[in-house]
Amino acid sequence: MRLKNPHLAHILEINIAMVFIGTSGALGRYVELPVPIIIGSRAILAVVILYVFCRWMGISLAVKREHYPVMFMSGVLMGGHWVTYFYALQWSSVAIGMLSMFTYPVVTAFLEPILLKTTFQKIHLLLGALVLAGIYFLSPDFDLQDSNTLAIGIGVLSAFCYSLRNLLMKTKVAAYHGSAIMVYQTAIVAILLFPALFYVDFDRVLGQWKGILALAVLTTAIGHSLFLMTFKHFSITTVSIISSVQPVYGILIGFLFLNEIPEWSTVFGGTLILGAVVIESVRTQK
Repeated sequence: MRLKNPHLAHILEINIAMVFIGTSGALGRYVELPVPIIIGSRAILAVVILYVFCRWMGISLAVKREHYPVMFMSGVLMGGHWVTYFYALQWSSVAIGMLSMFTYPVVTAFLEPILLKTTFQKIHLLLGALVLAGIYFLSPDFDLQDSNTLAIGIGVLSAFCYSLRNLLMKTKVAAYHGSAIMVYQTAIVAILLFPALFYVDFDRVLGQWKGILALAVLTTAIGHSLFLMTFKHFSITTVSIISSVQPVYGILIGFLFLNEIPEWSTVFGGTLILGAVVIESVRTQK
């Protein structure tokens, strides 16, 4: 049944995309394999699915020779983002892993003036302080022996990798279709992590095939494809505002399927982090 209001339909589409991408948190905790094996297996399946999708839809996979280094580095950064994010999930909880990674919009606000030579805005200092306060409430002890503290640190590193990847793509390959870019990025991740598959019992990997397939299909192929298709209906700023609901969906999925209930300090810290994201998004839109 089609909705009569196109705008409402597009809002629904992006929320559905966020639900699919939000499955990464629970699936990252569910699959009981070393992180490089999870990401490598996920990338191998995803590149096959995305390649078939691009061929079916007639999406060009041609890349200009001068963009080869950029495409390679973006794939490396995407792989670094996925690996560090999944370590954060395994070392803590869905809530802490997702919220620490979702510092990336504010990290981007600090990196963009440095890398793209744009004007630095003082309000970003305030937003940065808000994010730091949020991170503090995620793990107020800050003990390096504590797995939550380590998870937050590597989650922020994941945000750093994701921010660099997004900024790199913004400057060089904006003309390419998003699904085509994902084909190359997942292929690079698959190639880099393929050797890790030789250091694990293959039967063990097969025993986790449901979770790995779900990551490749639900999170990567369907989730990211739906998300990219919503770009034609909204500005990137509007997309960033709506996508801030992703950790909420992820935490709810973690609660429903893993029975993970976040502590109140985590909820408060997450509210501060997402508050900074929404403020920055609304401010730039105005």
